[in-house]
Amino acid sequence: MNAAARDLEFAPRSEWSRAEIAALFALPFTELLFRAQSAHRTHFDPIQVQISTLLSIKTGGCPEDCSYCTQSVHNDTGLKATRLMDVEAVLADARAAKEAGASRFCMGAAWRSPKDRDLDAVCRMVEGVRALGMETCVTLGMLTGPQAKRLKQAGLDYYNHNLDTSPEYYRHVITTRSYEDRLETLDHVREAGIAVCCGGIIGMGESSEDRVGLIHALATLPVHPESVPINALVGENTPAAASAPKLDPLDFVRTIAVARITMPRSMVRLSAGREQMSEETQALCFLAGANSIFYGPKLLTTPNPVTDSDRNLFAKLGLTPMPNITEADA
Repeated sequence: MNAAARDLEFAPRSEWSRAEIAALFALPFTELLFRAQSAHRTHFDPIQVQISTLLSIKTGGCPEDCSYCTQSVHNDTGLKATRLMDVEAVLADARAAKEAGASRFCMGAAWRSPKDRDLDAVCRMVEGVRALGMETCVTLGMLTGPQAKRLKQAGLDYYNHNLDTSPEYYRHVITTRSYEDRLETLDHVREAGIAVCCGGIIGMGESSEDRVGLIHALATLPVHPESVPINALVGENTPAAASAPKLDPLDFVRTIAVARITMPRSMVRLSAGREQMSEETQALCFLAGANSIFYGPKLLTTPNPVTDSDRNLFAKLGLTPMPNITEADA
């Protein structure tokens, strides 16, 4: 296939049918990975992976009843709630993350939705991290249109707000917020001119049809999310973790691959759950088109591989970190 034909085959489109996506999931594993790697190489350097760090700037006490979340007040996980961190403390963590190799700094707060007064501090955090030359992302719950515009004015690059699962399975996971609420926040983010970070969680007891439904919901948005985090359920001591069967690693890799094919220009982020993944599973995820990971010991409140183990894995696989904003612009 010549370059022009390949570019056409792997051009983004938003009219995917569920049948088409189901057919991708059903492909022989090696054929699926070949197609995913072909899509990946069309739009990205196949050996570059973006290094991100995720910091919990306000932990616990969330009134939502998400069955997978250790920070929900509805789930008895022993997690102690904290206040919003001081701006300078957050910026100190951001500087340390950059020194450790991260080019993207993400900040998460356990809110249903932020109060306007909370945004004052968050905006200062965004401005400070952006001044370090790092890409910025926050996840704060549901947003109004004016709140999204304030974050944009502060220089926010990405806003994370996951769909979590398919529209059909959603009611088994969350009852305090609707699917439509999530889509409305995504609309506010998009209208404000902020890039969208939106993905889901695999392994919560959903069916294979629900995984098709999740990818379909993401890939048929009017504009694909620029960032698509795919998480494997961790959530120790949560209702979801207690009831869900163990996730087959190859099913997780398949989900990464289908996300890459259907959203070929998006950053596909290998997110929560890496602590339980073998090096071989992670290598298959990179082969399937994942091109971002999170450095650091925690993702909000869940364990994550230590930095040295990631560096060793990169060395084994011949992967290199993507440059940060200032390096890319130099």
